[in-house]
Amino acid sequence: MKLEYKWIVLINTTIGMLMASINQTIVLISLPAIFSGLHVDPLGPGQSNLLLWMLMGYSAVTTVLLVTFGRIADIFGRVRIYNLGFVIFTVGSLLCAVTPSTGTLGAIELIAFRMLQGLGGACLFANSIALLTDAFPPGQRGFSLGINQIAFIAGNVIGVVLGGILAAINWRLDFLISVPVGVIGSVWAYVALHEIGKRQAARIDWLGNLTFAGGLLALMFGLTEALTPYGNQTMGWSNPTVLIALAVGVALLVVFGVVETRVRHPLFDLGLFRIRDFLFGNVAAFLFSLARGGLMFMFIIWLQGIWLPLHGVAYADTPLHAGIDTMPLMLGFVVCGPLGGWLSDRYGSRVLATGGILVAGLAAALLMTLPPDFNLAVFAAYLALMGAGMGFFSAPNTSQVMSSVPAEQRGAAAGMRAMVLNAGMTASTAIFFTIVIASLSQNLGPALQAGATQAGLSAPLAQGIASLPPGAAIFAAMLGYDPISHLIPASALGALPPALAARISDPHFFAGLLAQPFVTGIRVALLACVAMCIVAGVTSALRGSNRQRRPAVQPAVGDIAVVGEPMTQAR
Repeated sequence: MKLEYKWIVLINTTIGMLMASINQTIVLISLPAIFSGLHVDPLGPGQSNLLLWMLMGYSAVTTVLLVTFGRIADIFGRVRIYNLGFVIFTVGSLLCAVTPSTGTLGAIELIAFRMLQGLGGACLFANSIALLTDAFPPGQRGFSLGINQIAFIAGNVIGVVLGGILAAINWRLDFLISVPVGVIGSVWAYVALHEIGKRQAARIDWLGNLTFAGGLLALMFGLTEALTPYGNQTMGWSNPTVLIALAVGVALLVVFGVVETRVRHPLFDLGLFRIRDFLFGNVAAFLFSLARGGLMFMFIIWLQGIWLPLHGVAYADTPLHAGIDTMPLMLGFVVCGPLGGWLSDRYGSRVLATGGILVAGLAAALLMTLPPDFNLAVFAAYLALMGAGMGFFSAPNTSQVMSSVPAEQRGAAAGMRAMVLNAGMTASTAIFFTIVIASLSQNLGPALQAGATQAGLSAPLAQGIASLPPGAAIFAAMLGYDPISHLIPASALGALPPALAARISDPHFFAGLLAQPFVTGIRVALLACVAMCIVAGVTSALRGSNRQRRPAVQPAVGDIAVVGEPMTQAR
């Protein structure tokens, strides 16, 4: 029995989305093995930039290029750009696996190869949803997009666990595993996929591309650099380089908005934002991404730096355990993602999307009530509830956004939607890290000094422990490192009485000191998450009635009106 074309598209794009999203997080757990293999100490002086760009370089490049590749796909063909993304991603994965150098140079090479992966990932992310929207009729889009969104969220969680398993063997396997998948996916996509979507003949808007990409790149750079220490400050928000990058990013995006109203064939038709479903759906998606993007990092830190050491797990073993313990988030999404898409096909999207984001906010509020040494079953239940809310929001919201635009602009629309989600995740990471580190700046030093003194350490050693920068404490916890080994020289540790040396070397010691200051900070971050979810829910509800007809898109100044598929009732 020959498989229908729409199912071929669904399977291939699901593989592509899964592979690309796995690589967004696959280094999160395997960073200790990667830096060890490269012979780099990521907590050493001046090395924090390498750590951050290893984490965020892939997503930064993807975010910057999503709209550009979506628009290029509208002009030259979505299948063509999607196939190109598979090839580029596969080549980038192979280069990551064979990174030739070690030391700082090796880390820089790996970051560059990760960015090449991100370029291929942008082609895949920008076009997979558009291909599905082209291939599936309106009555089945919600379900197909639900499966696609499962691949995205599941990939993020699977990447955390898979990275830890493979890195335990050899860190290069984290990237090598994508090569055979990429080769098979590339060949299959080239053979089986063909253009059925409407294309829009137009010139490339070079000025729009440059201003948009430059503006986003400056913002991504500024947000990433803001997480690194500056002078005697724990973060870099006062760093002139950060301030200039953020100002330049905003200015270039303003210029982009002006340019797009004056060119004949804009990179992105701003008139799409006159469509109520498109505007409010994207705003809700951004707020949703802003609310959840940095939470995975916070949960990983909570588990690796506090809960697992308090329960006797050695620091070296915490990364993999933390990945496994966050899987209920994925399970909740896997169950409710396709269910939400199926229900939205039959009963409409607005109520499901709005209810889903509010359920996610409720889960964040429940997580705020947990003590540092929580019950793991309760933690897992709250994560599963959050995943369920995310599932009920994502597919219905995506279906309504993509169904609201003309067929020949789906590539740009999909790119814009994916860019909104990725930008929200990057900004969320910066916001949540800032909130937690700001809280630790007030509470961590006194807690460390009091705990070290109470344990019986001398005043100089207690002061040395208390001087640990909050950012270093966060990154050490996230990497599964024992911070004490970086704070007390081996000679000084060996000179201590054996019982005292054993006590402060025990994982319980530092985890117990970090617990309350960290949880105080993460509660503030979770409160911000709840507020964002509520605002996102209100925004989702404002998109209008399920029976409301979508207004026609008005062309930008000087542009040519295009004829899309007939306007149907918004679901």
